[in-house]
Formats: sequence, C-alpha cells, structure tokens
Amino acid sequence: MRYAENHKEETRKTVLRIAAAQLREQGPDRISVGSVMKAAGLTHGGFYAHFKSKDAMLIAALHDTFERARRRVGKLLEGLPPKHALATYIDFYVAETHRDQPGNGCPITALNSDMPRQSKKFKAAFEGGVTFIIDSLAKRMADCGIADAEALAPSIFATMAGAVSLSRTISDQTLSNEFLSTTRANIKARLGLTDAALASERPN
Repeated sequence: MRYAENHKEETRKTVLRIAAAQLREQGPDRISVGSVMKAAGLTHGGFYAHFKSKDAMLIAALHDTFERARRRVGKLLEGLPPKHALATYIDFYVAETHRDQPGNGCPITALNSDMPRQSKKFKAAFEGGVTFIIDSLAKRMADCGIADAEALAPSIFATMAGAVSLSRTISDQTLSNEFLSTTRANIKARLGLTDAALASERPN
C-alpha cells in the first residue's frame, strides 16, 4: 500500500494529539506507549518510527499542547482591547469548562503534582510553558496599565491555575462552581477590571 507523502507527518500529529490528551487525563506516570498507539489505531512497533522513547513522546506532546493553547488564546482574544482581553482570558481559564475537561485544558493544572518525578527534559518543557504563560499574562496586564505587572503576574497566574486544580477536588458541583466564580471575581477586582472600567473601554 502506497501512502501519501505527508502520511508520516500526519500520523505523528495524530499520536501527539492523543498523547497530549492522555497525558493531561492520566499523568505522565500512568500513560503508556501501548495505550497511545492503540488509541491512534497503530501498532506498538510503529511507535519508534516517530519517537526514540516514551519520554521523547511526552515532551513533544507537552510542547504541542502549549503551542495549541497559545494559538487558541490568541484567536480568542484577537481584536479585543487590553482590559477586555485580560478579563476574557481570566474568564476563559478559571472556568467550569476548563475544570470539567482536563484532557483539553492547560497542562499546568493537570500535571503540577507530577513534576517532581519527571525527567529533567520534561521538567524543562513544563517550566518553559509556565514561563511563557506568565510572561504573556504580564504583558497583557502591562497593556492595561497595571502597575508592577511583571512582579504581580506570577501570583495572579498561580491563583488562576490553583483555583482550577482545587475546583476538580470538590465533589459538590455547586460549591465548585461558586469557588471558581468567586475566584474569577476576586482576580478581576484585584486587577481593576471592574464593570465600570470595562464599560469605559469599548471593544473594537
């Protein structure tokens, strides 16, 4: 059987997509090469045509996840004025949908407790993603005229990610929803993203 020229590239993308979802749902220690390849409809032996090791696959999946998230957020916030963009990002991240879909969410909220046991390269990829998100958040805050944005961004993001992670541990959904709602409101109030401030900044 003859494959298209881009068959190998498309197969790798499929494996990465599945690995990224399983990584966030199960964690790096519980995911297996066999489970990923089976979900992709491929044999275990075909794995090594794409990756040298499980760790190499997980690192590539993590990089791919952060890149997809970057593009998704960019598309979501495109064209919004600074304060609306920042408020929208907070609402998007500290959300019930994010809580309920760990396999499609930010890897930071899903994997933070797994980091101590991972390889140096995997940790470096994870830390690179954290740094990028915090730097992007700091820039958005600075664009809103928020003082000391660079120093404040790490604690704001820690609150955002921590809220999503903790909300997943609360079995009472109503209570979990209230927890997220209160956290969103408190973060926006802390950053001066009040209804009046947003109303004064007209979207494009």
